[in-house]
Amino acid sequence: MKSKFNELLNSEIPVLIDFFADWCGPCKTLTPVLEQVKEELGDAVKIIKIDVDKNQPLAAKYQVRGVPTMLLFKNGKQVWRESGVLQKNEIIKVIKSNY
Repeated sequence: MKSKFNELLNSEIPVLIDFFADWCGPCKTLTPVLEQVKEELGDAVKIIKIDVDKNQPLAAKYQVRGVPTMLLFKNGKQVWRESGVLQKNEIIKVIKSNY
């Protein structure tokens, strides 16, 4: 699992990770927004959802202290990070600036 995850992060395609929790209200608000982002950008971005309660070591590794927290990776490097709910257009703009 871990090597597959690292392989994914090293992709040339931007990878957006959404750290979330089932009990988190804003996380539920963000889910349909990310679905719209994926719909609009298609294969130009990979979006992964990671449940912080089930993946605590990963959340700790990336110092996720609040949910939702989104991280954007390109070629294995974190290029952006934001906590909270953003609008679809804001997320798309960030992703497109990292193509």
